[in-house]
Amino acid sequence: MGSYALPRRSLVLFLLAAAAVASTAGGGDAARRSLLDNGLGRTPQMGWNSWNHFGCNINENTIRSTVDALISTGLAKAGYTYGYMAADPKKFPSGIKALADYVHSKGLKLGIYSSAGSRTCSKTMPGSLGYEDIDAKTFASWGVDYLKYDNCNSDGSSETVRFPNMSFALRKTGRPIFYSICEWGQRNVATWGGQYGNSWRTTGDINDSWASMLSNIDSNDASASYAKPGGWNDPDMLEVGNGGMTNDEYVVHISLWAIAKAPLIIGCDVRSISRETMEILSNPEVIAINQDPLGVQGKKVRKYDNEIEVWAGPLSQQRTAVLLLNRGATGSRQITAAWQDIGVGPGVAVEAKNVWLHATAPGRFTGSLTAEVAAHSCKLFVLTPVGRAGEERS
Repeated sequence: MGSYALPRRSLVLFLLAAAAVASTAGGGDAARRSLLDNGLGRTPQMGWNSWNHFGCNINENTIRSTVDALISTGLAKAGYTYGYMAADPKKFPSGIKALADYVHSKGLKLGIYSSAGSRTCSKTMPGSLGYEDIDAKTFASWGVDYLKYDNCNSDGSSETVRFPNMSFALRKTGRPIFYSICEWGQRNVATWGGQYGNSWRTTGDINDSWASMLSNIDSNDASASYAKPGGWNDPDMLEVGNGGMTNDEYVVHISLWAIAKAPLIIGCDVRSISRETMEILSNPEVIAINQDPLGVQGKKVRKYDNEIEVWAGPLSQQRTAVLLLNRGATGSRQITAAWQDIGVGPGVAVEAKNVWLHATAPGRFTGSLTAEVAAHSCKLFVLTPVGRAGEERS
């Protein structure tokens, strides 16, 4: 591995070359005192990860060209600023430090992948179990900004021991490194993950299908109360643009991740991104819901039957995000969000902006909001209070 090799073994890792996880520490939320406070993750992380599209088939040119594509497409400007890579001497002849310098020169951040086991999940790369301190120091010396830490090939010891050990090691380096715990929702990770990490996987791996996407977000929803600025529930990466779902289904995918304050980590090849995929990933109003500074995870608030449901969550400035979802495979459905379900006070009148149409619906709404939603589709609104029912507009 050249001058960047660890002394004990050849190290092959993954790079996260892209998202804005490192905003300044802020707020005095007493409920966060027991949680990790490294100044990172005040909003959910955004970035790009090679795994969903490339697996282990990456090299230095893949990363550099992806970084360039994140810049040229405007995705980095939209907020996707973290990304993933590997330190194989053949695939990465310049070494990790040089690649980190290149990523940083573009205004982006660098992430690394390892596992709390003897090997990573591919079984071809060494993990960090038992070498947490030396690996953390090496990551810091390279200029790494983010660690995704997986759960493969453990020694049988508890996740509540192995994952904290890496957290302690990262803190000792003195470098702020976003810590993404990936233990697949084992041992009720949401109840303890925030003490050690900035995000924690609440689910198994996603795949590029409607059923998998919905299954992951449903599992993630159960842990909504544990998400706060500095620590987020993670239902896994975005599959948008990989081709396994329709564009309408991908709109549902990112809409659910946005309202649930989930990490927005792109998993497609951004170097050949389509116009439709670009529009889905870069919608500024959808991203603003995800990155809202209030930092409250939206959740499912009403399930009418096995097909239609309402998701909602509070936003800053007394606004509310509302998602109307039709899971059905055929036919459109009328879906109603009632004020008592979504947390809007009785008698409050609102304006409703459809963030996918970038248009405010005509008139005011009081008591409820109803819209027709096509099969395997959603509508996502931001509701803004404009007075009380019956009041004249000034």
